[in-house]
Amino acid sequence: MNAGKSTLLLQSAHNYDEQGMQALLFTAAIDNRYGEGVIQSRIGVSSPAEVFDAQTHFIKVVEEFHQAAKVDCVLVDEAQFLSREQVDQLARVVDELHIPVLCFGIRTDFQAEPFPGSARLLAIADKLSELKTVCSCGRKATMTVRLDEAGRVIAAGEQVQIGGNERYDSKCRRHYQELMDNANGLNAN
Repeated sequence: MNAGKSTLLLQSAHNYDEQGMQALLFTAAIDNRYGEGVIQSRIGVSSPAEVFDAQTHFIKVVEEFHQAAKVDCVLVDEAQFLSREQVDQLARVVDELHIPVLCFGIRTDFQAEPFPGSARLLAIADKLSELKTVCSCGRKATMTVRLDEAGRVIAAGEQVQIGGNERYDSKCRRHYQELMDNANGLNAN
């Protein structure tokens, strides 16, 4: 959250476009905050994208696009929503179709549990790059807390709940743990 993942993805797409190359963009169907098939960064930059859901078979979809018009790169936003199988399909796009794939997403949910897609990406990716954001204390934020409508930290719930700054806040590990302990009633102070 708040590290500029979508902004970097859109910048990468722009760089390919400037060189006369075709980037194929994907975003999760479940995240339709800005409309279906739209990748939008918090700074206001946006682009249309293909949507993926649990039934999307990436090797087939990319092959179809590649046959119609050469695809030079595949960019995937909200990669935490990929399944393990879809990550493996994207690896096949790299290995068999020789098309670079760049995936942008978060590692863990608000309970510090890995998303299946993220875990698989961490296991098999050729290269990992971490984008940094900061906690309110100024330290590197690596965790995300979920907030309720009143801005209070929530310690339990479904793994996936779509939202932005109104629903999530990035924290360093120390402040994440303090906030989760408070939400769970574990602090005696």
